[in-house]
Formats: sequence, C-alpha cells, structure tokens
Amino acid sequence: MTHSFDKNYWDETWDGERAPMMSSGDPNPHLVHEIGELEPGTALDAGCGAGAEAIWLADKGWDVTGADVADTALNYAEDRAAAAGKAGRIAWVQADLSVWEPETQFDLVTTHYAHPAMGQLDFYARIAAWVAPGGTLLIVGHLHHHGHGESHPPAEASATADSITDRLGPAVWTLVTAEESQRTMVGPGGRTITIDDVMVRARRDR
Repeated sequence: MTHSFDKNYWDETWDGERAPMMSSGDPNPHLVHEIGELEPGTALDAGCGAGAEAIWLADKGWDVTGADVADTALNYAEDRAAAAGKAGRIAWVQADLSVWEPETQFDLVTTHYAHPAMGQLDFYARIAAWVAPGGTLLIVGHLHHHGHGESHPPAEASATADSITDRLGPAVWTLVTAEESQRTMVGPGGRTITIDDVMVRARRDR
C-alpha cells in the first residue's frame, strides 16, 4: 500500500487509535547512545511527533526546535514538555518538512522515523542542509527490506545505511556511524514488536 504521508495522513494518524501509544514512548535509544556525550547547542528534531526526543535533548541542555506537520502531535508534545518542566526550552513549529525552510542552521539535526510527503532519501538530503558546519546529523529510520511483508514499512518510507550515506558527500561530511540493527519493544497488550532500524550519524565539516 502506498501512503501519501501528507498533512491529512498524519492528522488522521495522530487523531486515531494509535495516538496514545505513539505519544507515550521513551526517547529513541539510538539518540541516547549517539548524542548523549555531545556538547549541547542548538538542535532540530525534524518530525518530532509527541516530543520524546526533543524533551530528552532539552533535558540534556540543548536549545531545541521540534517541527512536525501534525497539530495533534504538537499538542501532545507541548503537554509532555510542560509536564517535564521543559516547556521554555523547546520551540514547537507546525511545518510541512517537504517545503519548510528553517531560518538558521543547527548544531544537531535529528529525525526518527519521520516520513514527509516526499521521497525518503530526498528528505534526508534536505535536512542534512540544515546542519551547521561542525554540527551533527543523526538519522534513525526504518530499514528497507526487499520483498517486504506486512510487518515491514512500505518501500517509500524506508532506507538502507548505504543509500543514506551515498547522499552525504565525503567533501562535506565525515561518517561517524552507519548501521542496520534489530531491536524489540513491548507494544499494545504486551505484544513484543521487532523493529528493524537504520541509523546514520555524520559530522558536517564545512
């Protein structure tokens, strides 16, 4: 099944029955592992959803902007940030990431399973341009499977480590980490869910 991943799709998703589960998770473990030791600066969470990663970054001292196309997701995020005492450290922006342009570059640009209304690799290349020289890009996405089944995301919403790193020119970027991994988490009703991840971290040299 092909998805449009436009604002209507995400508004309906965040207004649907999956929203409570989507809005209650912990920060992505790849973010915690890869970014935890970096010196805080300015950060953009592109496709921030309910804000778990943005709130974690703010707690670590980052000056965070969280951008998402879905109003309901941002409402969840604002409520969670207020409950965590971080409301003043995060700027929430309603934005279609396929066309939005930030006014500045950031020391960190990160995204976690975000799928705007454009090609996945084109999206990753787009947000890479928002990283300031010396800054870090962290991409966490769904791993692409050839001949994927119902349990895997659609091809247009997935990628491989090689396909992402191919978009990061060596004259501009130094690759820090590129990996494909599998992890499990407990889903609704106590059901174990297997997640196949692709993660790329790179430093912008100029």
